[in-house]
Amino acid sequence: MAQVLEFKLPDLGEGLTEAEIVRWLVQVGDVVAVDQPVVEVETAKAMVEVPCPYGGVVTARFGEEGAELPVGAPLLTVAVGEGAEGHRPAADPGTDGGAARAGEQPGAGERRSEGSGNVLVGYGTSEAPARRRRVRPQGRASGATAGSGTAGAGPSGAGVPGRANGRVRAAEPVDGPVPVISPLVRRLARENDLDLRELTGSGPDGLILRADVEYALRAAAAQGGRAAREAGPHPDGTVREQAPAATAGAAATGSAGSTGSAVPPGDVRIPLKGVRGAVADKLARSRREIPDATCWVDADATELMRARAAVNAASGPKISLVALLARICTAALARFPELNSTVDTQAREIVRFDHVHLGFAAQTDRGLVVPVVRDAHARDAEALTSEFARLTEAARAGRLTPGELTGGTFTLNNYGVFGVDGSTPIVNHPEAAMLGVGRIVPKPWVHEGELAVRQVVQLSLTFDHRVCDGGTAGGFLRYVADCVEQPAVLLRTL
Repeated sequence: MAQVLEFKLPDLGEGLTEAEIVRWLVQVGDVVAVDQPVVEVETAKAMVEVPCPYGGVVTARFGEEGAELPVGAPLLTVAVGEGAEGHRPAADPGTDGGAARAGEQPGAGERRSEGSGNVLVGYGTSEAPARRRRVRPQGRASGATAGSGTAGAGPSGAGVPGRANGRVRAAEPVDGPVPVISPLVRRLARENDLDLRELTGSGPDGLILRADVEYALRAAAAQGGRAAREAGPHPDGTVREQAPAATAGAAATGSAGSTGSAVPPGDVRIPLKGVRGAVADKLARSRREIPDATCWVDADATELMRARAAVNAASGPKISLVALLARICTAALARFPELNSTVDTQAREIVRFDHVHLGFAAQTDRGLVVPVVRDAHARDAEALTSEFARLTEAARAGRLTPGELTGGTFTLNNYGVFGVDGSTPIVNHPEAAMLGVGRIVPKPWVHEGELAVRQVVQLSLTFDHRVCDGGTAGGFLRYVADCVEQPAVLLRTL
C-alpha cells in the first residue's frame, strides 16, 4: 500500500528562516530516488540544491518559482511503497501531472522507498543519483512549467530582441530547453516576461549570459519608450493609438499586467531580499550596534612583491598576494588577540577566540559575499592560496554553502581590486575588526634617504572601539605594515 509523505523545506543551517524557490528540478508524476535533488533554492547566504529524503512518485509541489517559503513549509509530497505508481496523475503532456511524456523511460531512477534524513547535498550521500533526461513535448512552451507559476512565452511573433555581434536582432525560436548560464539569469528573464527562446546567447555554444538578457531588456525598454513618444498628442489635439510595447518593457513596473503601485517611467524597484537583503540587514545592524573607528597607514610593498615573485619563480604551486596578506593577518592577530573577538551584548562580555576563521570580501553577480577560510592561523601560504581559490570559484558560481559563509572572526577586504586606494568599510557584524587593502601602485617614496619610485599600498583597519583602544589598533596596523615592508619580519612567527 502506497503511503504519501510530505517533505518540508528543511533547516538549511546558520539561523536561516526562509528560502526562495529558484528552479524546480522535478515535476508532478516524476519518480525520484532517495537523496535526489528536487529543487534549487536561494537563501540569504547561498544557492542550495535540496535533496528529497524519500524515494517514490512526486504527487504534488508547493510554491512557484520565485516564491519565498519559510523553513518547515511543505515543499512536495511523495508516494512511497508498493502501489506508488498508482499515484501518478493521468497522462497529459500539457500539465504538470503528465506521466507519459515523450522520451521518458518508465520507472527510470526508481528505488525502494526509504528516507535518508539528509537535508543538504553531500551530507552523508556518496554519490547523487543521475537525473532522468526529459524531452519536452511538442507545442509546450519552453522554459515554463505548467502549474509552477513560471511566466510563459510572450505572444507569438513578439520579436523580443536578441544580441549577436553587438547588434539587436530577433533570434529564431529555439525548440526544447534553452541553455542558460545560471538559474538567476533565467529568473531575471522570467520576472520581466522575456522569452529566452528568442535570444541568441553570446556564450560558448550559444549559452545565454546575464549580459544577453540585460541587453535585450534595455533594447526592449528603448523600443517601448519610442512607442510611448509616438503615442503622444498630435498637433491637431488627437491622441495616437499606442503601439503594444515589447513584453520585456515591463521591467520598469514588474510583471506584465501587474496592478500594483505605479512606478514613474524609468524608475526601477529592486526588492531587498536574498543576498542583497541579508547584506543590507547586516550592515544596518553593524552601524547600529558597533561603535567603529578607522585608522590607516601607507606602506612600501616593494619588498613583499619581490618576495612573492621569488617564491613563485621556484618550483611548486604559485602563491597569491591575498594569501600572503592573510598570513600577515594571522601573525598580527596572534600578537593582538583583542581584534580577533566579538562582543556579547547580553552578557556584557568580550569573547576572544582561540582560532582565526578568516573571512574575505568577494564581489559576485549575486552581490557581496564573505566566504570564510576555516582555521586560517593553521595554514601556510600555499594552503591559504588553494583555499582562497576554491572559495572564490564557489562564490562566483553561487555554490557556497551556508557553513562557508558564516562563523568568521576577522575579515580581510582587498578593495584594491576595484582600483581604489582607501576605504572605511563597515565591520562585518558580529566581528570586531576588518583589515582593508588598497591598490598597490608605483608612487614617489623616500627610500634609504633618497626619493625613489616604490610600490605603495594604503592599509586601513576598522575596529570595534569596545574591544580595544587606539593603541592596540595602531599596534596591529603598524605590525601589518612592517610585515608588508619587510617580509622577513614574518620569519619570527614561522
